Amino acid sequence: MLEKEIVELSTIVIFALSAVLAFYLTVNGRSISTRFWSSGMWMFALGVFLEVIFAYGIYSQFLIKLYLLVVALVVELLAMGSINLTGKRVLIVAYYAYSVVSTLSLVLSLVYSDIGNIITNFVVYGSLPVSVVVTSSIVTFPAAAILIAVAAISYRKKHSYKMLSIIAGTLIVSVAGTLYIAQFPAFLYYAEFFGVLFLWLGFFDFRKFSSHS
Repeated sequence: MLEKEIVELSTIVIFALSAVLAFYLTVNGRSISTRFWSSGMWMFALGVFLEVIFAYGIYSQFLIKLYLLVVALVVELLAMGSINLTGKRVLIVAYYAYSVVSTLSLVLSLVYSDIGNIITNFVVYGSLPVSVVVTSSIVTFPAAAILIAVAAISYRKKHSYKMLSIIAGTLIVSVAGTLYIAQFPAFLYYAEFFGVLFLWLGFFDFRKFSSHS
């Protein structure tokens, strides 16, 4: 029972932190990049909320499919925010188009896949159908690459420790949703917690950063 209580408390705390940060970014979002990042954080908060539901023993095909879609959209939306920082219209439009097609492919694979109960010891942990793994990777891998590339370029230009914090938090949050395949599932929640903390450290002086984006 102690393990269940720890998971429940962890998911509730992470949900609260991510929801407050998403609200903050939404209220202060003056640029396109900020709006996408705030949308990504709302998706992250929704994903963690679903983890809270799973921790309390509530599970269904619809909920787990929604969860798998949401954790992919987190990475994609954060990447959309980042690619807008480049200011290169061709790249931005191309990635938007790619995102629509890849997301639709993931949705279709989720609709037509039969996903069993992948909750182990109250956390998301289990193997997925190959089609879901492939289409999810099509969404998340290019998005993660964009996040890394744009973050590195931005840091090289700004040399800000807050940018480093945003880079670390974004990358940790982006990969956290795939950690259900890790050897010990609780690592998912450790990653989410520290990812949100890094984002808080970076984004809570965000108006200075966004004014230049």
